[in-house]
This record gives sequence, structure tokens and C-alpha cells, in this order.
Amino acid sequence: MAQPITTVRKKIKTEEQVQQDKLMELQTALAEKDEALTKTLDIIGELHSMGALDAVNAMLEAKEKIAGIALGQATREPVTNMINNLMGAAGVLTKMDPEMTTKLLDSVVAGVKQGENFVESEKKIGVFDLMKVLNDPDINRAIGFGLNFLKGMGQELKK
Repeated sequence: MAQPITTVRKKIKTEEQVQQDKLMELQTALAEKDEALTKTLDIIGELHSMGALDAVNAMLEAKEKIAGIALGQATREPVTNMINNLMGAAGVLTKMDPEMTTKLLDSVVAGVKQGENFVESEKKIGVFDLMKVLNDPDINRAIGFGLNFLKGMGQELKK
């Protein structure tokens, strides 16, 4: 009669077998990704030949000095003012309707193009020309927008 199994023996690999398995996995991965590896090595070779790797290495060695300089520059008043202005502008942009912002920016681009065309034409505008263009619906719309924009801006400045 057979005897019952009372212990389970785990097959424990030696350090040499573990290393051999890892080498086989690496060899398989290299064989599967040979084209990508070749391209990567080509890129690294190009970076080395143009001195970029030396520059990156020098930056890594001087990382503490570079971090100190960057921190010193970032804490200067003009930089902090710029950051505060960007945050304020971002806050204003979050309050605005994205469609209206896009429409406004598109209209600014179109206006600049027409303005450039006018400047290149070297035409002159007289008083009667100004009176006549007020009847143009596009100009009237822009003037109305501008006047109401200035009114809203003035009201906000009063606060």
C-alpha cells in the first residue's frame, strides 16, 4: 500500500538558476524588441555624437546648484508677479463662457487682418466716412460691444 504524503516539498531554485532564468527572459525580450532597441541605440548614439549626453550628465552632476539657481529666479518679484497675474487671468477665464471667448478671439483676429489690409492701402478716412460707416451693421455691432465693454469695465473699476 502507498504511504500518505505528509509534506509538500517546494522546489527551491538556486541563485544560479534564478540568474539563468532572468538571462533567458532578457534574451527573449531582446529578440522580440530588436528593432526598437536598435532605434533607441541609434538615438542615443546621435545624442552622444552631438554632445547632448555630456550636457545632461553635467546637469545631473550640478543638480543642486541648478535647483538653487532656479529657485532663486522663481522667487524674484517679477516672476512672482507674473505667476500671480497668470493665476488671476486663469480665474477670469474660468468665469467666461468658452464659446464667447472663442468668438471674441476669432473676431479680434479677423479685425486685425482687416486693419492690416487698410494700413497697407494707405487710404484716408474723413469725417463723412465715419458717419457713413455707423450704418454698417458690423461696425455698429463692434462699436456697441466696445462701448458696453467699457461701461462694464468702468463699473467694475468703481468697486
